[in-house]
Amino acid sequence: MGEFELIHRYFQGPALEAAGDVEAITLGIGDDAALLQPDPDKQCVVSTDSLVLGTHFPEHYLPADLGYRALAVAVSDLAAMGARPLGFTLALTLPQVDEDWLAGFAQGLAQAAEDHRICLVGGDTTRGPLNIGVTVIGQVAARKVVRRKGAQPGDLVCVGGPLGDGGAGLAVALGETLSEQLSDAGRDYLAKRFWRPRAQCDLGLELAGIASAGIDVSDGLLADAGHLARASGVALHVRYADLPCSPALQAWPEAQRREWMLGGGDDYVLLFTLPVASISCLDVWASQGFQVRVVGEVVAGQGVWLDDGQQLVNMDSLAGYQHFKDTTDD
Repeated sequence: MGEFELIHRYFQGPALEAAGDVEAITLGIGDDAALLQPDPDKQCVVSTDSLVLGTHFPEHYLPADLGYRALAVAVSDLAAMGARPLGFTLALTLPQVDEDWLAGFAQGLAQAAEDHRICLVGGDTTRGPLNIGVTVIGQVAARKVVRRKGAQPGDLVCVGGPLGDGGAGLAVALGETLSEQLSDAGRDYLAKRFWRPRAQCDLGLELAGIASAGIDVSDGLLADAGHLARASGVALHVRYADLPCSPALQAWPEAQRREWMLGGGDDYVLLFTLPVASISCLDVWASQGFQVRVVGEVVAGQGVWLDDGQQLVNMDSLAGYQHFKDTTDD
């Protein structure tokens, strides 16, 4: 099978090309480039993610799960900016053509596209070691964009859902020894949280124009809180006792839960700061089913500080995962 037949068979068609707002896509797959038509009063938001075997996902996986995860984690960056998804491109590098693998991958990708209401508009396929590159495009009103910069002393620190599930889900995906207290339902829940995370796009749209700053939790709560604190020039005080935890994660001892909730990463929930003047939004969001939890406050200063119930501890040493961190410059 050649490159163009591969694209036509697995990546063209309504499942991917019409999964989102087709009126925003002037020209999709089939030409030298795609044409998107954002609303005239909106700005484009663009982000790119690359998934590498052994770094971003383990060797044992289902192709459908990988297809879903590849798109969902990229769309999460749009949610963090308060943007509505429009379209995405896929750069797929494969060691060889495996039609069963392609069918599964395309199915998972299409499900993620439908769940996040975003259209595939183009991309590239080539031969080489497995690598998946996804570029997502969204739109947001200029005056409503949510950036990492903008948090002010007095703002509330909030998260959009439970923390630590991504770290525990990775343990499930890697086949590690699991807690004896973990039920089969809990195991399935955690595996899904890792392989099929749902980007919080709907919550992101609610935050647009209201949150003073925001980021998605991909590297770990403390690491991403540190990114937000540095960009805003403030300090974040986070209360450990208020961090939300899923029933499945409670199967582990407290020390392991703490490690995953603070630094596990791969949760893809939104971390944001909310001006006190907008505190009434919390009740509105709760009535809409959003699991937003206030977990701390913004204060003058710098860094991330954890209130463990006895003292405030500076947590800036937990920087989260960084590529090339352990390499030596030549």
